[in-house]
Amino acid sequence: MDGRNCKRRIDLQKIILSKSQKKILLDHSHKEEPNESCAILYGDKNNETYTVKEIWLTENIDSSPVEFTLSPEQTLEMHQKEKEMNLEIIGIFHSHPNSEAYPSNTDKKFMENNSYVWIIYSGMNKNFKAYVLESGISEIPIQN
Repeated sequence: MDGRNCKRRIDLQKIILSKSQKKILLDHSHKEEPNESCAILYGDKNNETYTVKEIWLTENIDSSPVEFTLSPEQTLEMHQKEKEMNLEIIGIFHSHPNSEAYPSNTDKKFMENNSYVWIIYSGMNKNFKAYVLESGISEIPIQN
């Protein structure tokens, strides 16, 4: 080491989600209770900052309080929307109606194949948290 204070790259990452966007996700979560809600977040990435520009509310075809799945049709449409809007898929949102805003074992498995920012809303604690998977699960800040 050369003595400099080096931050891990993960410490520099953040996602920008406005108050109005949080309200859209919160309303969607409440509408879908007692099941998990889900949405796709589109935007852009500049250096280590992800900025949400558009939200696409999706249907949880599992109708489950502990898991969510998009239909094959929604998955296809998700990628079509990305091209149409000329924005990147930067995040996946879902709610945990009765648990912490922390990735479950199932979430962790899907994070391995979907390297986006994962935002989780806890219906229990009423908070939003964001995570990325690099060498492990790391929380990143959400800014308005």
